[in-house]
Amino acid sequence: MGKMDQHTAVVTVVGQDTIGIIARVSAILSENQVNIKDITQTILEDIFTMIMIVDLEKSTQDIKTIGGQLEQLGNDMGLSIRIQHSGLFNAMHRI
Repeated sequence: MGKMDQHTAVVTVVGQDTIGIIARVSAILSENQVNIKDITQTILEDIFTMIMIVDLEKSTQDIKTIGGQLEQLGNDMGLSIRIQHSGLFNAMHRI
């Protein structure tokens, strides 16, 4: 990842693969005016993993509110869905 600013966040999704994961996560982001800058997803033995780099600059909500919406979606779908500012994500995953 290149240099990220204060408006950049990382969305992670992990769980059993099912139809509609990308569509439903993307819908919540779109409803909150969050732009998806990059996305990668993989399915390993029916386990779905996705990482999105998103831009919160024009968002209508704060990251905590969006995080609550994503967490609720995760609960509804049996997934772990999190959003973190890129700085926190990078600090937590630094080797």
